Amino acid sequence: MSDTLMISVSGIRGHVGIDLTPELVTRYAAALGAWIRTSATGQTAATARDARPAVVLGRDSRTSGPMFADAAAAGFMSVGVDVIDVGMVPTPTVQLAVEHHQAGAGLILTASHNPIEWNALKFVGPDGIFLDAADGERVRELADAGPPRLGWDGLGVRRTDPDAVARHLDAILALPMIDVTAIRKRRFHIGLDCVRGAGSQAIPQLLERLGCRMSGINLEPDGRFPRPPEPVPENLGELGDLVRRVGADLGLAVDPDVDRLALVDERGAPIGEDYTLAFAVRAVLDRRTTDAPAPTVVANLSTSLVVEDAARAAGGRMVRAPVGEANVARAIRDEGAVIGGEGNGGVMLPALHIGRDAPLGVALILHLLATNGVTVSELVAASPRYTIVKAKGPRGQNLEQWYHRLRAHFSDAAPDERDGLRLAWADRWLHVRPSGTEPIVRFIAEAPTAAEADALIATARELLQ
Repeated sequence: MSDTLMISVSGIRGHVGIDLTPELVTRYAAALGAWIRTSATGQTAATARDARPAVVLGRDSRTSGPMFADAAAAGFMSVGVDVIDVGMVPTPTVQLAVEHHQAGAGLILTASHNPIEWNALKFVGPDGIFLDAADGERVRELADAGPPRLGWDGLGVRRTDPDAVARHLDAILALPMIDVTAIRKRRFHIGLDCVRGAGSQAIPQLLERLGCRMSGINLEPDGRFPRPPEPVPENLGELGDLVRRVGADLGLAVDPDVDRLALVDERGAPIGEDYTLAFAVRAVLDRRTTDAPAPTVVANLSTSLVVEDAARAAGGRMVRAPVGEANVARAIRDEGAVIGGEGNGGVMLPALHIGRDAPLGVALILHLLATNGVTVSELVAASPRYTIVKAKGPRGQNLEQWYHRLRAHFSDAAPDERDGLRLAWADRWLHVRPSGTEPIVRFIAEAPTAAEADALIATARELLQ
């Protein structure tokens, strides 16, 4: 495996034309199709029309997307699996389409927030959740062995589904916890940055249906990202300028595949992605009746304490899960949580589906602002204050030895070793873990001040050396 080809539980990502090629995409798509055919779910998901199982295929706007979509479709059809092609759409739209069509699986061609030279295959199970470790391993085994191909009389067919985005938005607007009338009455003016990704296929439509006025940048879905595509504060300067220039009520930024949402307040200041989930939690839990059972909220180990505070303020119970959407999704399902997500701006609402969903996050946050009559900066000011700091470093060869040094140095912290090492205190934490998407180690720390968070990361770096 090369330094840039990353093979994980739920998919594969790499540099286009270097290690991610049409031939590899075809082989792994055929392997996913063979997995569908040999799994019980694949047999029950066969269409009534021709008794063949089906897979939903979608992509983001990256320039390699059309090429890889054709390669993937060929792989699926070669093993006797029908392809339902939803085209360029948000990742959560594909997940919902898998459930809608009762398909045996889904394949999403997106490298999410990775830089422009990357693309990836993300494998979705029949429940709309990314594959777990066992199923992901089986797909890899089929790819390595060479999935069995069928002859001329057993091939699958390819058809399109042009209504996937409309169904997705309809489902969001039908959610009982979103007061569409209140949002429309506020007539929000929204600044929007879609980073030339698939967001322009859904977010402008959603804002129009919610009665919002929109001023947008980077709405052309051509995959030529004008800035680093991750919606972190340092990449949102142009959106902040737009919000100030047009006098917008807030700014919204999404990543290329539209499963992450970041906010800019009415003064043009990015507030950090963790507030997206914290505010979504408030929007959902504020509607809870006093006699209802205490709700459960799930977030990953690297999510800010502002989410935990939002859950507890509403009488909720906070559960932490390892980083990764599939891990959080299964914890939401297993714990019976009412909402969950990740601190990178990913909101997951099981009443809709158990996947990170930026359009959903938009609707929930506009609901919170409309029903409380507040601004984004006022919501931030009313929340407990922490500073979260994120850094990267080269991945060493012996992480376990490093974790041992960290535990010994921070002996007063509560350790969690389910995903790298997380060390927690009452008002701060440090999380170090190998990235699943890049050949690096991630450092994440949170504390009441930036200096305290920086100090935690500096100590971790010293011990790594």
